[in-house]
Amino acid sequence: MEFATLLLVGLLIVLLWLFMLKRRRQCLLPPGPSGLPIIGNLLQLDRKAPFKSLLKLSDTHGPVITVHLGLRRCVVLVGYDAVKEALVDQGDDFTGRFPFPFMLKATRGYGLTASNGERWRQMRRFTLMTLRDFGMGRKRMEEWIQEESKHLIARIECTKATSFDPTFFLSCSVSNVICSLVFGQRFSYGDGHFLSLLEIISNGMKFGSSPWGQMYNIFPWLMEWLPGPQHRILAKVEMLREFIMKKIQEHQDTVDPNLPRDYIDCFLTRLKQENNSPTTEFHYDNLVSVVLNLYFAGTETTSSTIRFALNVLLKYPKLQEKMQQEIDTVIGQKRCSYMEDRKSLPFTDAVLHEIQRVLDLAPMSVPHYALQDISFRGYTIPKDTVIIPLLHSVLKDEKQWATPLSFNAEHFLDQNGNFKKNPAFLPFSAGKRACVGESLARMEIFLFVVSFLQRFTFSCPGGPDSVEISPEYSGFANLPRRYNIIATPRG
Repeated sequence: MEFATLLLVGLLIVLLWLFMLKRRRQCLLPPGPSGLPIIGNLLQLDRKAPFKSLLKLSDTHGPVITVHLGLRRCVVLVGYDAVKEALVDQGDDFTGRFPFPFMLKATRGYGLTASNGERWRQMRRFTLMTLRDFGMGRKRMEEWIQEESKHLIARIECTKATSFDPTFFLSCSVSNVICSLVFGQRFSYGDGHFLSLLEIISNGMKFGSSPWGQMYNIFPWLMEWLPGPQHRILAKVEMLREFIMKKIQEHQDTVDPNLPRDYIDCFLTRLKQENNSPTTEFHYDNLVSVVLNLYFAGTETTSSTIRFALNVLLKYPKLQEKMQQEIDTVIGQKRCSYMEDRKSLPFTDAVLHEIQRVLDLAPMSVPHYALQDISFRGYTIPKDTVIIPLLHSVLKDEKQWATPLSFNAEHFLDQNGNFKKNPAFLPFSAGKRACVGESLARMEIFLFVVSFLQRFTFSCPGGPDSVEISPEYSGFANLPRRYNIIATPRG
């Protein structure tokens, strides 16, 4: 009897798979490799760097390919032309966001990152407007970053040119910028509770880029049942939610609608204004999850980019020296840097752009989702298909970059040494789902790195040859390696 049951289950699986293949032919899905029942094409992907396997599959199947990650159908867009055509030229069709199981679990389906439809539209519009009002990309934000860089430089000076790991300092500084925006306050680098929250964010990013994290997003029903680190990480995320809820409660007790201090105050005021609207998305659950989105996305991503910038400076001391010479000529070593200085620092600006290109922080972007059937390049992408704009293939596109696999600041310089843009520079993605904090991240990267180079020369105890700029973790994100560094004050 047991054998008969197993045989029946096996036949049902095969029939399901044949049905999926038939439907694929009927609805003109993009081409792709054949796979196995249940697991799809998972065995064809490098679990440590799945984006590299997807890029290789495009050599055979073209720039728009279909793969199955478990039972989940995915369409992968490869190369600048395909990604730009989808996210920009057909932007309205590709605004859907795949509700990542891990993110869905953390946010309850509320907030900005994992939402769609009217919820996403209301939250994105309000968030962009509010962050701009509080200075994102403007003078006020510039002053906050400059102030935070002073705290960071003071901490680095305390190392007295001895070896230290900069990861902790960078996370504190970048997180404090977000805290100023969202909570209206910064935290001391010695605040134990603050440090534990930063550790949760860091571990969450590592988990998302690990094979365990990728398996959770492919087989959430199985991973909920199996033992593993996913349970510990999600329990820690709950602690972060509790911290946010406590901060919101403090704001509720002291909010002044006429004098908003931060993002939470603005949201609470809007929530009260629309309390009786049946279509409003301004309610407590969305506030908690949007703040979680901003705090998570705005801390680890930017601090990892700046940490990678330091790795590049360690690896290429001549590059560091040339940047310092340019900064000394334009700004000097004493005056604070401003965003308006960037146009007078073309080489420095080019290096910072190349740092983001080579790091390739989100190689598979945050996947999109077909909210309805989509016609694209003669194919049909059926509703409920996951769409992966392979940003790795854009930032390393051979048609767009002279030496795509090598660090080369000349990618962003013309023949006269002036800064030049490249449309394939899309580390923050593109279109209507591009990162809401892009202008803030750009400002932080420029102001923090320039302030470092004004005051310190960075080196590694093992010398430049000991530094690798390949990532330590690859998956959802490419996370840079950790090195102890020496920050020698400049005379």
